[in-house]
Amino acid sequence: MRRSKLETYVAILSVLAQKGPLKLTHIMYKANVNCSILKEQLDFLIKQKLVVERTIRKERVVFAVTPGGINVLKYFRELTQALPIIEEARTNRTPPLY
Repeated sequence: MRRSKLETYVAILSVLAQKGPLKLTHIMYKANVNCSILKEQLDFLIKQKLVVERTIRKERVVFAVTPGGINVLKYFRELTQALPIIEEARTNRTPPLY
């Protein structure tokens, strides 16, 4: 099943929050996101000030979650805990009969 943009944003933020500053390819593999899509979504997260881009040792670029990004993760987790019914309904769908 394909993830929504929101779910992908949360996956990226979660990886960065858990693993610390990471290079693009490491985020790509850990969050399971296509490279071109990841670049677009990182640009969005940077514009929203949820992620920052840092240059280390003049050439190595890494991405890190900001305190604002941590807050978004916290609120998202609280929301998913408050609404477990939605996830149950998603997993308990019966396939259509043909």
